[in-house]
Amino acid sequence: MVEKAEFSSDLYHPKHWPMWFGVLLMRTTLLLPLRWQMKMGSAIGRLVKKLAKGRVHTARRNIELCFPDMSDTDKQQLLDRTFEETGKALFDTINAWWWSNDRIQQHMTIKGTEHVRDSLNSGKGVILFAVHCLPLEMGARIFGQFAPGIGVYRPHNNPVMEYLQVKGRLRSNKGLVPKRDVRQMIRSLRAPDVIWYTADQDFGRSSAVFIPFFAVPDAATITGATSLARLGKANVLPFFVERNADDTGYNLEIMPALDNFPGDNETDDAIRGNQIVEQLINRNRSQYMWLHRRFKTRPVKGSPSLYK
Repeated sequence: MVEKAEFSSDLYHPKHWPMWFGVLLMRTTLLLPLRWQMKMGSAIGRLVKKLAKGRVHTARRNIELCFPDMSDTDKQQLLDRTFEETGKALFDTINAWWWSNDRIQQHMTIKGTEHVRDSLNSGKGVILFAVHCLPLEMGARIFGQFAPGIGVYRPHNNPVMEYLQVKGRLRSNKGLVPKRDVRQMIRSLRAPDVIWYTADQDFGRSSAVFIPFFAVPDAATITGATSLARLGKANVLPFFVERNADDTGYNLEIMPALDNFPGDNETDDAIRGNQIVEQLINRNRSQYMWLHRRFKTRPVKGSPSLYK
């Protein structure tokens, strides 16, 4: 488990100076009110939409696949808003990593903390079943105001970004566990403690089942929640965070523990998990990460890509 951000003199190497300059620019935006940051974020998102044609294609295709009955006008509006919200997410991350606790608390509401408390008091760990909504970094920081847990993360290849993300995320977590270190996740749950878990991305064929996700009948979906809940003797609590419609703050909600989870087989659990993911996404579709190639893995190897 990673419990400290390790800084080395190698990070001062000139090859990293452009990254540090970018960090300096990002930190200057902390002086701005949240609404001003969000206006800048919207503009950045619109610019990205003009430049990142590959990402635009992926997001558009995801929306088409998930919502085939949606009108073309509504699909285009959702696509446009998705990129604006993606630009805003840059500032969500900046604020989550560098705002003070006082400033975080000025811009947050949190609901359902009693469900976490009840589970931990009963000796059972908590799996926060989240989706990749765009303000997720801020969601973790807000949750940390109440009960710091264990973050599951992917180590970054760039050493400066690795240092920054570890340092930033440890402001809301006791420690960080690489996403492949399942044993440490289980130990943390049995402590008991809280860990984050997401199952709404395509992680390939390994340990996946092909089940419905919105209108796509065969989306590759990992089944790790079943194993973690069983081996970690933990409760699974759906979790959602969103940015206010007027960009003045963030709302976080933790829902009651799922009954009878895990069930008799992991496929049924995964189907139930996808249904929960759909419900959470539908609460604020434009703040979901549609830029990920959710359906890149097909049930039959060699099948045509859904993104061509």
